[in-house]
Formats: sequence, structure tokens, C-alpha cells
Amino acid sequence: MVSTKSLVAATANGTRTSSLSSSDSVLNLSLGDPMMFEPFWKKMGDKYNVTIDGGDLMSYFSDGNNVCWFLEPELGAAIRRLHGVVGNAVTDDRYIVVGTGSSQLFQALLYAFTTPGGAEPVSVVSSAPYYSSYAEVAGFLRSELYKWEGDAYKFNKKGAYIEVVNSPNNPDGTLREAVVMNRTGNGNGKLIYDFAYYWPQFTAITGAADYDNMLFTISKCTGHAGSRIGWALVKDKDIAKKMIEYITISSIGVSKESQFRAAKIIEVVCNGIQNVGSVKSENFFEYARNILSKRWQKLRETTQNSEHLILSKYPQEHCLFSGKLTENLSAYAWLESKDDTEDCNEFLRGLKIIGKSGKICGAHQKFARINLMCKEEEFNQFIERLSATRGKGIINGH
Repeated sequence: MVSTKSLVAATANGTRTSSLSSSDSVLNLSLGDPMMFEPFWKKMGDKYNVTIDGGDLMSYFSDGNNVCWFLEPELGAAIRRLHGVVGNAVTDDRYIVVGTGSSQLFQALLYAFTTPGGAEPVSVVSSAPYYSSYAEVAGFLRSELYKWEGDAYKFNKKGAYIEVVNSPNNPDGTLREAVVMNRTGNGNGKLIYDFAYYWPQFTAITGAADYDNMLFTISKCTGHAGSRIGWALVKDKDIAKKMIEYITISSIGVSKESQFRAAKIIEVVCNGIQNVGSVKSENFFEYARNILSKRWQKLRETTQNSEHLILSKYPQEHCLFSGKLTENLSAYAWLESKDDTEDCNEFLRGLKIIGKSGKICGAHQKFARINLMCKEEEFNQFIERLSATRGKGIINGH
């Protein structure tokens, strides 16, 4: 999911498309736009194009025998194949609910968990620092069904609640588990596991996630954010049906054109991993991980002897997908000011770099998030501007 407020602001200001030809230009790295993956798909050329005739895909309906009647069978099969190949989620005995990005699916789950409603709105929480869009989505309609309550570590209310677990976590890249039940003993919660970044380019695949409600998105899996395709793996049929009811009311299904494109893209990824298909392609996840690894290495080298900010480090774990001991390579740099009184994002603005402030993620203003999935020229400009602060800039830390 991309933060709605950040996306609207960037569009209004035109900052996402500003030229980088001048050192005076503003470099907007506040959004999670995954353009890092673009060169891989450009290399594919027309080998995996999808052709849709004018008379195709005209009906609202895709499969009347499926609980999710607007899910194209090809996409459903592709999703199950992808998780089987990667090994990051259990799909057996799960209903697949497709949505217009995982943002819509998050809203659909909030609706499913809270209807028909009660005397008080159900609390929605996530452990800080949390993805800022959770707060925006949960509070946008001022619903009487649910209410954003912030940091799960500070939540002490009795009764029903919904906890969102994002792992690896956006913005700080850490691996997460649910906290409210273990911390308070409150067993009245519903859990949503957001696995947008649980893919081999970002983190070690340590096992197949096996939870009742899991969210995924093609945006961060393959980089095709513009297709707006996400999916939920849901164990309970009644929850799946309520989600489908929400999506039916809000958008009467999901674009079939986007679904067919997503299915083809996933086929490319799976064929590259399994080395099958009429047209050979390289392993997409290895390609993407190689780029991220080089970027993290360059960022650490650039900031090694500086004094102003702290750059997060991540543990190594054995990855079942690659069979190697691998370091988590977060999609974002979670920067921390060494001075607790300093606003990290304001410091970056002084370099004409726009990040996402830690404040809107439930953290202190001394933190800021920087998108590392940006275009190559944007990343190089980011490194160049940080390099100008050597001796007064950043230290590697925790």
C-alpha cells in the first residue's frame, strides 16, 4: 500500500516527476514507488505482452462457482503457483480474494471483522513504527464500525480489537509478530498479517506463513504498482464472503485487464525460477535482490564515517528459497538522528531530499524513511547528496 496522503500531495506538487538534472531539484523519496524493478521488465520487451481484444472480458463475472466471483481463474492459479514456488505462504484450504491493491483488501477486512457493528467502534492498532496508511485508511470515513487507536504496544483496552502485523515492517524493515495478546492477555483480537514485503528480494524466506488472514500485493512483489492488484489468503469462508461483499459494493469487482496482466507477470517470475517455459528469463528475485544489495552496500559506505544520523542494520537468517544465509534488505532506509532533538526529515530537506517523517508512522521525529526502490538515477542522486555531508552527516548504528 502507498500512503494516500503522501501520494495525493506528491501528485499535487508534481514532486514525483521533477527533473534531477539540477542539484537544486527536489528529490522525493517519500513514496514507496517500486521503479527499481523497471529495467528487468523493459528487457522482456514484447515477449510477455498480453493482448486483449475489444470483445474480451466484458462481463462483471469471472467464475460464478468461486466464492470470489470476480477472481479470474488464471490469476488464482498463478497466485497459488507463486506461493508454492517461493514457499512464503500456505495456500491450501484458503480462499483467495483479489482486490484493487492490498489497500482495498485491508479496508475489506476491517469491514468483515466489524459488521454488523456494536455499541463501540472496534479498535485498530499496529506496533510502532507502523505503516502510516493504516491510520489514514482506518480513520478516513470516520466509521462507527472501527477506530484507529495507534501503537499496539500502548493499547490497554479490554474487548475486541484488530491488530495489523506488517512483516517485514514498513517503515523500518524489522520482522514482526503480534504483540497485544502476548503483552496484555487480551484474546479478543483479530489479526491481519500484511506480507507486502515477504518476498526473497527483501528478506529471508524462513517458512510458509500460515495465518488466517494474510495480505499480499503485486506492487512490491514484481514492481507493478500501477496494475493495482493485491490478494488476500483467507481461511474463514464467512470472512471471505464479507470481504467480497465490501469489494462488490465499493467497486463491483476488480479490473479483469489488470488481473490478466498480473497473471502473466507472475507466470514470468515462476518460469524464471523454475527455468521452464518457451521463453527463458532470469530469476527475477535474484535480479532484484542483487540491486538492493548493491544499494545497501553503497549507502553504508557513503555513511560510514559521518556523525549526524544512524543507519539501521539487519540480522542474517537462513533463507529457504535461496538456501543461503542472507541479510534482510529493507525496501527503505530507516534513518535516525543522533541528536534526539533534531527533526530527521528536516535535516534531509536541507539536502533537498524528501523522506517520510517518523512522526506519521507513530515514531519520533528523529526518524525518517527513505525509499530505496527508486530509479537508479534517483538513488545515485540521493547518495551524491549524502556524500556532501561527510564529516557532518551519518553514522552506522544499531
